[in-house]
Amino acid sequence: MPKTLVIYFSQTGNTKKIAEAIFSALEGEKDILSINEIQPLDQYNLIFIGFPVHSHGVPVKIQNFIKNITENKKIAFFSTHGSLTGSRLSREALEHAVVLASRAKILGTFSCRGRVSLNALEIFKKSPEHQAWADMAVSAATHPDEGDLEDAKAYAKWIKTLSRQP
Repeated sequence: MPKTLVIYFSQTGNTKKIAEAIFSALEGEKDILSINEIQPLDQYNLIFIGFPVHSHGVPVKIQNFIKNITENKKIAFFSTHGSLTGSRLSREALEHAVVLASRAKILGTFSCRGRVSLNALEIFKKSPEHQAWADMAVSAATHPDEGDLEDAKAYAKWIKTLSRQP
């Protein structure tokens, strides 16, 4: 029977919440693991990979994981970020992840806002080139919210349906 893996990297808990929502929406055999618990991927026919956006990019731990995915493995990405959803800043990391996974069969991407740590906001507010982003990120304080979690569940179901196609 086909098996699905939801793997994620989370520092503040935002990406973990989305991973858990995706996992809860999936039927059949499935596992959920932190990137620190990684195990061989041979048994999985579909892998959801989640990460927080760091400096408009993919965290190194996730980059290394993505680079080792075998050819034609079906994957789907999800990310959390402090930027406005749909903005260039929120898309750049997912676009980078897609490039890194060029050997895999990418079924889709999903992103939503996530609360940025107060420490990070304070650091970015002191930097003139990041001031506008820091001001925007403050409004992500209530995310991921129930709407984001429901959207993640719908995304999981859609990707699972796509994964059944040849």
